[in-house]
This record gives sequence, C-alpha cells and structure tokens, in this order.
Amino acid sequence: MLSIVLWVSCQNSQEVTFTEHIAPIIHNNCTPCHSPGGGGPFSMITYQDVAKRSKMVAHVTKIKYMPPWPADPHYVEFANQKRISDEEIELIQQWHKAGAPIGDTSLLPKKSDVVMKNTKTPDLVVKLKPVQIRGNHRDRFFVMKVPVEIPENKFVRMIEFIPGQPNVVHHVNGHLLNYADNYPIDIFEGETLADIESNTFETEFEALNLYTQNEALPNRIHSAVNYLPGARGVFYPDGIGGFQINKKSAFVLKDIHYGPSDIDTLDESEIHLYFSEKAPLRPIKETMLGTNGISPIVPPLVIPPNKITTHRTQAFISEDISILTINPHMHLLGKSLKAFAVKPNGDTIPLIHIPKWDFRWQYFYTYKTMLKIPRGSTIYVDAIFDNTVDNPNNPNKPPKAVGERLTLGGASMRTTDEMLQFIISYLPYQKGDESISLE
Repeated sequence: MLSIVLWVSCQNSQEVTFTEHIAPIIHNNCTPCHSPGGGGPFSMITYQDVAKRSKMVAHVTKIKYMPPWPADPHYVEFANQKRISDEEIELIQQWHKAGAPIGDTSLLPKKSDVVMKNTKTPDLVVKLKPVQIRGNHRDRFFVMKVPVEIPENKFVRMIEFIPGQPNVVHHVNGHLLNYADNYPIDIFEGETLADIESNTFETEFEALNLYTQNEALPNRIHSAVNYLPGARGVFYPDGIGGFQINKKSAFVLKDIHYGPSDIDTLDESEIHLYFSEKAPLRPIKETMLGTNGISPIVPPLVIPPNKITTHRTQAFISEDISILTINPHMHLLGKSLKAFAVKPNGDTIPLIHIPKWDFRWQYFYTYKTMLKIPRGSTIYVDAIFDNTVDNPNNPNKPPKAVGERLTLGGASMRTTDEMLQFIISYLPYQKGDESISLE
C-alpha cells in the first residue's frame, strides 16, 4: 500500500497530460474496440475524441465498468487482455479533474498510426445483405447465404465477423462451402436470406439454392466464421490454423441471431478475410462441452423461478492436447463460471474464472502460450445461474422457470432461454508447444 501511495504522490507533483500519460492507456485498452470496425459506439482515437468524454471516461474506469474484461486476471492471464491498473485509473481521475490538459502536442501520434496499430486491414471485405430488424422485442433467426467469388483459390489465415449493429447481433455460426470450378450452380442466384430455423444442412442448401440434387454436396468447412458479443478474431502464429477458400464459394450462416430490440434498425454486417501465402501446417480442432456438445450438464440446465442454481459439465481428455483459445457461453441468467482441468496426478490446471458474468462481453480468450492438457485429464466447467429478482438482466419479471428449451435441431438459442457451453480450440500436442507465444 505504501508503494502505491508514494507512486501516486509522485504523479501529483507533475501535471498529468493526455500526450504523456493518458494516450498510451486509451490506445492500448480502449481504441481496439472504439475505432472503425470495432464494437464501440464511438471512436476514441484522437485527443478530441477522449477529452470531450473525460468525465465519462473517468467514471466508467473508476467503477471498472470499462474496459470490459470479465475474466479474473489473478486466476489466469490471457494474451492481449484489456485491463487498466489501479495506478492508471488514478491517472485518468487526475487528468479529468485538471481539465483534461493535452500536453506536448509534438508527442501525439498520427491518427492513421493509431488506427493501424489497433485495427487489422482485411484482404477482402464481404458485405452481407442488409437485414431490417423490427423493434418488437422479439428474437429473430435467419439462415443467410453470402456468396464469394475471387480470382483464384486462397489460403485464409483468419475470418472475422463485424456486426453492423453490435447491440442487436446476438450471435453468428457460419460454415464455408467450397465449390469445384465446374459445379453446376450459380451461387449468386436464388434467395440469400431465409427466415427459418432449419434442422439439416440439406434444408439450408435447398432453401438458398446452394446445391443441386444431382451433385454431391460442396466441401463444407465447419465453423469458419463465428461471432459472440465483444468477440474479435484471433491471429495465430504462421502455420497454425486457417484453411482454403475456393474461387467459387459461399458462407452459409447456419444461424444469425438478432436479439430483442425496442427500435427498428437496419443491420449491415460484414465478413473480413485475411489471406496467407502458406497452407496451414496444423489445422485447429474444436470441441464443445455442455449444451449441444460432447458432455451432459448435471443437474440438467433447468433453473426454477426465484432460485440460484449450480451446474457442472465435464469431459475426459483422451490425448495430449494444446489449447489455444476458449469461449465460455451463457445467456442472461449466467452469474459466474469457473473452468479447470485436473491432471491424472491430481494437479489442477486453471482455465478461466469469470466471477461476474456479463452477457454483453463473451470473448474468445486466448492463452499467452499454448496450454498443454495431458491425456487422462478431466476438464470441469462449473457455472452458477441467478433466476431471482436480484438479477438485473433477468428477462422475466416476475421470474419463471428457464432452461434448455429443446427443439428438433438441438437446444433453443433464444436469448430468453438458457445455455451453458464451453468451446475449446486446440491442436494435438507437439513437443515445444508450451513455448509458442500466442500474444
């Protein structure tokens, strides 16, 4: 405590300015979202962007509402995590109280340099068909065809979904269909949007004119593009992850889910593609625990009204694996989540702890280096759900029973139903994986 007091005291002896003290904090922690293509509702790049909001910035950082980083950094630290220290929060408070002085303007970076540092320039931008969302407080589910035509086959290093309306786009699950050059279909013909909840890939293909009955189904790359609130794509080291996209291809967004809205709005989302000159040497694998996954939830995910319940899902790991990224997922009744692995010798490997679940921020959490889970281990996911009036996010007033409302195609994905999923992106383990940086 003494060291912190002395540190703050030293800072009080000199003026806190934007150029010297505040800009690095903002550009490292806020600008990645608050910039073109980010999830933030406004930009925080220039001095003017930040200074006119200094009161708000001071408030939301003081109460630690921003930057949003739900994972407990004392349990596990992840790559590129957005978290402001107590000392940095104090600097922001001092700067605001002093009238938001700019400081030495010669130290200001160019706006273009800041944008380049915090954003990635895609090699190809594919615009989705605009979708009109009515403000009727109802969930909407679509299957969407997004045709793509490029001069030659390419290797894709990363695909990123950029929502046009981040406050309305609940989630996206999408696959990539690669067609042979002579496949007898025009991918640009037919409907591109179907307002249905389909049960099979063939139903989707028929609805959107994606295959012919006389030909084999096109090659499908599972989960090529996904999105959850707050999530951004992850660049892995060269040779890890990625796949090929053919000259003639189409994304089929198996479900694009718009959550309830109270105003009419138009969503104009995009898919950003980043190419690579090399074929992936180690394609990434994926598995999912819990809802629609490989492991049951115990007890079953049914939360009675006015109750706080605890549920667990677990999976046995039969081979040595290297985990790159994890993605926990719950809905509005989620309260907290902890995941860990127990090795055959009884040692525990912490995976993630989210002490206060926030439905609005569901990141793809990437480890600083690959995390080895030895074969014979068991991964446990423990989650707590709050179906009481004390939960401000509870969609039901008064509370009513909520759970996995099962449908023919799996569990319902409506915002007002509930889920518990834990998605793991991994590679079969190779010696030395623990030393490969994912920063």
